[in-house]
Amino acid sequence: MEIQTKYHGAIEVEQNEFIHFEQGIPGFLDEKEFVFLPLDDKGQLLIMQSTKTSELGFVVTNPFEFFKEYEFELSDQDKESLKVEKETDIQVFTILTVKEPFAETTANLLAPLVINIGTKLAKQVILTDTAYTTKDKIIENAIQK
Repeated sequence: MEIQTKYHGAIEVEQNEFIHFEQGIPGFLDEKEFVFLPLDDKGQLLIMQSTKTSELGFVVTNPFEFFKEYEFELSDQDKESLKVEKETDIQVFTILTVKEPFAETTANLLAPLVINIGTKLAKQVILTDTAYTTKDKIIENAIQK
């Protein structure tokens, strides 16, 4: 099927590439299906593109690429809603706020996107009792580590 995208124009995607957020994501509760598209040559940055709204695309990354010490516990309720059977089913992304210059770009570590790669079910999990924020600088952190 063809979809219109924010950064890639019109592209062909298969239904089996769709990632489904049953409850949408905070601030976009009606947006339930997305596809992940590469943004850079290294594959570190991706676009989480809405399949419904062409103007809605989030820049995301694997947080462990920039934050080696990043960790959190997924609740049993979240595991159940995502139908997680084993830890290797899970893939984690964080939404970036891209800024100029790029060194000012931040990651939302407080609300990771958790995806069951087998079932294609996803959820944005809001962490509690943590020091993580919605604006952790990715470059500053990468340099410090």
